[in-house]
Amino acid sequence: MIKEKIFEEVQVAYIECKGSYLKIPDYIRKVEMWALDKDLEMTGLVYGTYYNSPDDVPEDELVYEIGFSVAGDVKDEGKIKVKTIPEHTVVAALHEGPYTEVGPVIQAVAQYAIQNGYDLVGPITEVYLNDPNELDESELLTEVQFPVMKK
Repeated sequence: MIKEKIFEEVQVAYIECKGSYLKIPDYIRKVEMWALDKDLEMTGLVYGTYYNSPDDVPEDELVYEIGFSVAGDVKDEGKIKVKTIPEHTVVAALHEGPYTEVGPVIQAVAQYAIQNGYDLVGPITEVYLNDPNELDESELLTEVQFPVMKK
């Protein structure tokens, strides 16, 4: 089911990434270890925002960011950046199963937005709702979100 919802403002620590999506687990670990080393409270959001698509560019030109929501007074350090994502409206749907099979849900959410009078106003974000280290990939839950504005 696709729905409109509000994405609440949140502070995140993230890393800017380029290249193969196969590197994502390494990027997740890198940000997680940085947050743990800083003794930061991770507040539950684990996400990837994708600025282009493997349908449009070669694998080595993929651009994305991987991050965690964190609490506390924290600043950029090296490759780890910190920012506040402002509250915004998204259309979203849940995908259950392997990350590699999320494509049809992405397409369905984009199509829904266009057909229901929304402008897509930012890149797609995938919010990872459970831990791939603890579950079979068939049980993974990913919320696909597109930031939108009503036309």
